[in-house]
Amino acid sequence: MKKDNIYLPILIFSTLALGVLLGTLLNFPVPGAGMTQNAHKDKLNKLIDFIDNEYVDSVNTDSIVDLTVNNILDKLDPHSVYIAQNEMEEVSQSMKGDFVGIGINFFMYKDTVSVIKPVEGRSSEKAGIKAGDRILYAGKDKIFGKKFNSDSLFSKLKGKEGSEVELTIYRKTEHKTFKVKVKRDVVALKSVDVAMMLNKTLGYIKVNRFAETTYGEFHDGLVKLKKLGATSLVVDLRDNGGGYLEKAVEMADDFLKDKQLIVFTKNKKGRIDKTFATEKGSFENGKLYVLINENSASASEIFAGAIQDNDRGTIVGRRSFGKGLVQREMAFGDGSAVRLTVARYYTPTGRSIQKSYKKGKEAYFKEFDHRFETGELYKKDSIKIADTLKFKTPKGRIVYGGGGIVPDIFVPLETEHGLESIGYIMQSGIVGNFVFEQLEKDRKSFNGLTFEQFLTKMNATDVYFKNFANYLYREGLTLKLDHSKSLVKRYLNAEFAKQLYGEEKYYEITLKEDAMLKAVEEIK
Repeated sequence: MKKDNIYLPILIFSTLALGVLLGTLLNFPVPGAGMTQNAHKDKLNKLIDFIDNEYVDSVNTDSIVDLTVNNILDKLDPHSVYIAQNEMEEVSQSMKGDFVGIGINFFMYKDTVSVIKPVEGRSSEKAGIKAGDRILYAGKDKIFGKKFNSDSLFSKLKGKEGSEVELTIYRKTEHKTFKVKVKRDVVALKSVDVAMMLNKTLGYIKVNRFAETTYGEFHDGLVKLKKLGATSLVVDLRDNGGGYLEKAVEMADDFLKDKQLIVFTKNKKGRIDKTFATEKGSFENGKLYVLINENSASASEIFAGAIQDNDRGTIVGRRSFGKGLVQREMAFGDGSAVRLTVARYYTPTGRSIQKSYKKGKEAYFKEFDHRFETGELYKKDSIKIADTLKFKTPKGRIVYGGGGIVPDIFVPLETEHGLESIGYIMQSGIVGNFVFEQLEKDRKSFNGLTFEQFLTKMNATDVYFKNFANYLYREGLTLKLDHSKSLVKRYLNAEFAKQLYGEEKYYEITLKEDAMLKAVEEIK
């Protein structure tokens, strides 16, 4: 393995950390309001006018304003951010629970829109679109080619609910091109990946973010698992970068008794707003386990902190990200907005879990590097916590503030023979691309297989393991996979299962050997 690849986990984490950048949001925007004028603000306005009217060269002053706003926000905290007009739709969409589209899971494969799987029960599936299909045209508009960007793509595929678009499809398995009309309809953006039983009494719910529809999805999953016999529950918040504070509160309310404190916030004027649980909790007595890791942030930490501080459940995993700031979206008149930190939040015992950002934004989001280098991801004893930040729960347990939620049960980063980078790679997008390529070469060999037959087929061969090693080499990653064969094959099988059978089968495979779930079993 090349020396450079030792630090691959750091590079992958850096991209994951961006998911927490927008932070914990209060679930309502504030429209642009007339702020009190003063000499400094007037100076900025005059400077822009001078450049507009007198500067010798033609200058896009909008870009100067954007730069100025970003420079000002950089002097504040890492989570106060400016969202330009051209970014607002995508950012807002990520926090909604649905959008209007044609209902496909896809990615750009060799500059062409390639269908991974049509969304079950939606218009594309009803129209006959299949996994592996390439979409070449939407109406008369070409949607492939190296110069085609994602903004243009989405604008062609999205539209008004009920509107129709004619797609030109190339189906490789049949070597044919044909046209099909698809009616656009509402497509859900899931924030709950799966709600399933791990055994006869233990349920499992994976929550990937806190968006507008998260609580509804979560509650539906919880009700389903209770009907299936769940008396204990695992809530998986690993890699969940947060979202709306209110949704984390609603989830916590399902587990806490009436009038138990969930969270409180404090603004610059010292105003404290407390949020308490209500009588409506639907899982107040069963055993509860919450899984977190270094990418669990903001709203995830609010939920985990409420459960831990009320002695309601057991937190399992690794220290969370450490974000205790609350943002509010404030709109400008031109379609752009700022998400400004307006308060700090505290867990029920009074903990602020916000980590320091005194060394600047870059160091703040690269704090994972420090955890990696100090060995914190592998040994609980390496977690450095200030003794002055100790707090006590009602039952007398010691909990800590000052930098994330420290789990009750520590589980080190999953590795095989010390090759931590392998685990990160196997959970990255590169695996999905590889599997799609492999299916493209021989999709027919999987047709008609039951899931059990599929598992037998995959476990009986090392072909895909060897192909994946060659694929990584072609991508410039010279990693020796032989010592991590079982881990690699597990995630390869899971990704094949996801693309062929759906999300739940992915988890059915990966969770069987999951280190944190094994820790839960040992607790029980």
